[in-house]
Amino acid sequence: MKKVGLLIMCYVSLCFGTLQAQKKDPVIIISTENTTLAYTINTKNQLTQLYFGQALKTIPDYLLINSPSFPALITQGTAPVREPSLGVVHADNNPSLELQYFNHHTEVKGNIQSTEIQLKDPQYPFFVSLHFKAYRNENVIEQWIEIKHQEKKPVLLKYYSTAFLQLQEQNYYLTHFFGDWANEMRMQESLLPEGIYNIESKLGTRATNFDLPSFMLSINTPANEEDGKVLAGTLAWSGNFKLAFENIRYSEDVGHLLQILPGINNYASDYTLPPDTLFTTPSFIYTYSYTGKGQASRNLHQWAVNYGIYKGKENKSTLLNNWESTYFNFDEQKLSGLLNEAQNLGVNVFLLDDGWFGNKYPRNNDNAGLGDWEVDRKKLPNGLPFLVNEAKKNNVKLGIWVEPEMVNPKSELYEKHPEWILKLSNRSEDLRRSQLVLDLTNPKVQEHVFKVVDNILQENTDIAYIKWDCNRYMTNSFSNYLKNNQNNLFIDYTLGLYKVLQRIRQKYPDVELMWCSGGGGRAEYGGLKYSNEFWPSDNTDPLQRIFIQYGYSYFFPMGIQCAHVTNWGKQSLKFKLDVAMSGKLGFDIRVNEMSSQELKLSQNALNNYKNFQEVINIGEMYRLIAPYNNHYAAWMLIDQSKNKALLYTYNLQTQLGDHFTPIYCRGLDPDKKYQLRELNLEDEDHPQLPQNKKIFSGDFLMKVGLQWFLKGSLKSSIIELKAVN
Repeated sequence: MKKVGLLIMCYVSLCFGTLQAQKKDPVIIISTENTTLAYTINTKNQLTQLYFGQALKTIPDYLLINSPSFPALITQGTAPVREPSLGVVHADNNPSLELQYFNHHTEVKGNIQSTEIQLKDPQYPFFVSLHFKAYRNENVIEQWIEIKHQEKKPVLLKYYSTAFLQLQEQNYYLTHFFGDWANEMRMQESLLPEGIYNIESKLGTRATNFDLPSFMLSINTPANEEDGKVLAGTLAWSGNFKLAFENIRYSEDVGHLLQILPGINNYASDYTLPPDTLFTTPSFIYTYSYTGKGQASRNLHQWAVNYGIYKGKENKSTLLNNWESTYFNFDEQKLSGLLNEAQNLGVNVFLLDDGWFGNKYPRNNDNAGLGDWEVDRKKLPNGLPFLVNEAKKNNVKLGIWVEPEMVNPKSELYEKHPEWILKLSNRSEDLRRSQLVLDLTNPKVQEHVFKVVDNILQENTDIAYIKWDCNRYMTNSFSNYLKNNQNNLFIDYTLGLYKVLQRIRQKYPDVELMWCSGGGGRAEYGGLKYSNEFWPSDNTDPLQRIFIQYGYSYFFPMGIQCAHVTNWGKQSLKFKLDVAMSGKLGFDIRVNEMSSQELKLSQNALNNYKNFQEVINIGEMYRLIAPYNNHYAAWMLIDQSKNKALLYTYNLQTQLGDHFTPIYCRGLDPDKKYQLRELNLEDEDHPQLPQNKKIFSGDFLMKVGLQWFLKGSLKSSIIELKAVN
């Protein structure tokens, strides 16, 4: 298949020029190793989708396809009366759009095939370019659209979906995740009904608080982990989004047609686009698996660590956070003690959370100080340099919490720059967590937000970690800067945020950044382009975190999910460590209250995590036993060489009479021998796993499996599988 895929790409890049010169209809092939999206041109010179599915072995096979070719885009006003993917009101108030094929270009560089298809309205100087990146080895396609015009006055963009994919099958089963603060990632799978079904956000900021811009779509029958056809997709956007599914079961034209339209939510966002200004939609990243949901996730994970996450392959820092130890109540002496505890524990970073700033309005609770990013001289009379030096003495790095997009009314920033704040002047202020949102559409505000981080890092060059938080969504929003273009607010805010993050990354490429939003309010790849990891939920109860982290694993690698050991939950410390070590391990706990045995157990878990972090970060994940309909759960992470793996097993709230099936491993080399070793033991002489330190073939572990060995509720075990000669 690899050779065939390369032949396809070469054929596309070398032969299309000849086809166009001869005025024949080109076939535009966008192909990974396993999946092809193909377009052609109809008699009206319009782009149509010819094929979307498993890659075919030979070029002529694509030319033989005679199934109905569907419009590659549905435009408002001229095309079929379905949900439009693109719509515009021209400068002369004509509310229609027609697009004809103009040109295309394809090139291959290493693993990536890049394709641009240029379209134009025959009546207006209005141009649309479809962009694709096909990641061959990852079997992932990234897609986005660029829009530009040369009309005499601005035009109004009413519809601007990133992609328009079409399937023609019997049934579709949609899996998506929803929730709210501390209750993220509730999974739902249902038969997609006839009509239009939307997954969307209108929150402006922390846009994934209620729903994720991600989905899995099983074709014909519900897929499981290792069987079934699955289309998995995710939108890389930190603002309002919409995933639209128009299911046309019965029609005089065609039946059982599904049209998928992911993109920015056009709610209250008829976007004013001036002449000669480029409008670029966010990327839609998707993969088509023919062997179940597990492979779809592994495709997305591999793409993410290689291309989607900032320095995705690099190991992350372990940290101790002070939040649950001190909340807002701390001083230099207390923090110095915590820094010493961080050294004793063995973490890399001590993270100073909320409460370190504000003088006129000290940040002693969440009602004041937000926006005044100067050190509170009562709490920290010697400033951040004192803490940086204390961190050095304790052989750890200092990290710091910021929430620079927000402001409290009780702050100097609010008093000095009321025009910088999003709010309706003739309405009462609608506060969330006692705060309002700054207007990041305004370049002056963008500069201010950049300088918040820049000033901290310039004055304290050894700060190595930033936790970027965002604790409210937009309501009653009005921008003084945008004046008559208020419908640009939601989009321009997100673009302004990205401009700030891009500047920070250009100047501070080595600072580690956690993408946080009061929990899982920003679980998306738009911000992860600039971030090393994300905070999945403020809920750190390990029992509930099993469900949360398992849910995120459908779209995000485990190694970027920050998972902290805290005082939440009544489980044993071992259980908490074993759950946190399945993600990016950290601590937010009173270390000084640990017994010597608990400290030793935590230190041991930290060492194990550091030894296996590469497997956790970039290993292939196999979900073995889902927690949703069971009283137990298990999954595996395996390195690419298949020489090292970690098996995670958890008992949930078990009941008398529960029947536990064996754990059937996946992804191992059947011809290799693996020695099993249980990690994070409270007593090295008493492992829970009866097969501890015994050797089995990969074939045995995948076909016969391990009998379930945990006894009682809320028990856990992490097992190393190491290839031996």
